[in-house]
Amino acid sequence: MTLIKSISGIRGTIGGAPDEGLNPLSIVKFVAAYATFMRKNSNVASNKIVVGRDARISGLMVKQIVTGTLTGMGFDVVDLDMATTPTTEYAVAAEQACGGIIITASHNPKEWNALKLLNYHGEFLDAEEGRKILDIAGEERFSFARAGEIGQVFPTDTYKQRHIESILDLELVDVKAIREADFRVAVDAVNSVGGIVIPDLLYALGVKEIFELHCTPHGNFAHNPEPLPENLTEISELMKQVKADVGFVVDPDVDRLAIVCENGDMFGEEYTLVAVSDYVLSQTPGNTVSNLSSSRALRDVTLAHGGQYHASAVGEVNVVAQMKKTNAIIGGEGNGGVIYPEAHYGRDALVGIALFLTHLAKKKMKASELRATYPSYHISKQKIELTPGIDVDAVLEKVKERFASYNITSIDGVKIDFPDKWVHLRKSNTEPIIRIYSEARTTNEAEKLGEQMIHIISEVS
Repeated sequence: MTLIKSISGIRGTIGGAPDEGLNPLSIVKFVAAYATFMRKNSNVASNKIVVGRDARISGLMVKQIVTGTLTGMGFDVVDLDMATTPTTEYAVAAEQACGGIIITASHNPKEWNALKLLNYHGEFLDAEEGRKILDIAGEERFSFARAGEIGQVFPTDTYKQRHIESILDLELVDVKAIREADFRVAVDAVNSVGGIVIPDLLYALGVKEIFELHCTPHGNFAHNPEPLPENLTEISELMKQVKADVGFVVDPDVDRLAIVCENGDMFGEEYTLVAVSDYVLSQTPGNTVSNLSSSRALRDVTLAHGGQYHASAVGEVNVVAQMKKTNAIIGGEGNGGVIYPEAHYGRDALVGIALFLTHLAKKKMKASELRATYPSYHISKQKIELTPGIDVDAVLEKVKERFASYNITSIDGVKIDFPDKWVHLRKSNTEPIIRIYSEARTTNEAEKLGEQMIHIISEVS
């Protein structure tokens, strides 16, 4: 059994001994630490914390422990029950709550669950805040409320519709154009919360024909829940059978969006953000941000629209910080995560769907034709196992020295930009490995660049 504690929360496989898996004891300790931190550090005069969960099979059990612990710490809980990550983020701000907890292991298999922690903006806590919560949990520096101070739970089922309505109200979402395009849309929600919100969103956007695949939220994922091409063969076949115009696939908590073309080909997860940004920039020119491991295509599209592109360290909280710093009008991550500040500062597949459909409708193109208009890059994702005793920082420093004549970014590991390709090496926060992401004009070139880096690391370590 596995339990991973990090500055962004805790995640693990369900069950096991107290220090091994994600179990009631570890959940209580961590939630109590979060409640203690929020009591002392929240910037709003609120006693409310919002809780939402994806549909995985352990979700109800974990939610009961989370809400019980929060009330036991003296907080009132706004219980959304099954809700997407972006819906929960939206609800925190709408409730003017002091924070929120999302119970989801994102793209991990059904055996896993996790707690994602939000501040009063409905945004993820930063690294320093996460470290303080880990310290409180490790030292058990928390105290539970007395009988007269116990909080209450307030269930609500209104936020799914409120979130949808907020998307319809976005200036760049054109419901009329989408309705007139008469799209036929397929959806794979991997039997999680996307199944209870995406069809409703599509109907609200004026889509009349929707083909649902794995949209029953029972948590027994029909395939590996990470929306990568190798896991999406069913929707690819469905697209061709029903002659759908576009397909949308989300992960279990609906903050990542993958798009499938009308011919069953993948639009490319990296290109979700590229296409949506292209549309937004065509209407409201400005700056963009993605992390260092995301495709160069976003930079190319941004420059073509006269904007400036900026890169951040990997991680949503880092992308958001850079977006605020550079006044970016859109940003996100190459895993299909779209962050549109006009909605909120969080990855939101629902916002991505609405903006993409508007873009497709206005372009009057097939999805495959739209994809062909963007620069073609290919990413390779590799890794190298680390043996005990290896000084990763020293290894990365030697790599930097070897490629000192090229443009190097070192805010998060080492990224080397060549004229026609790039490679990013970074130490994993959760595994004894160095991740090696590389991008070039062809898959073969990208893989060769990654393999070259593996060989160099083996030489210098």
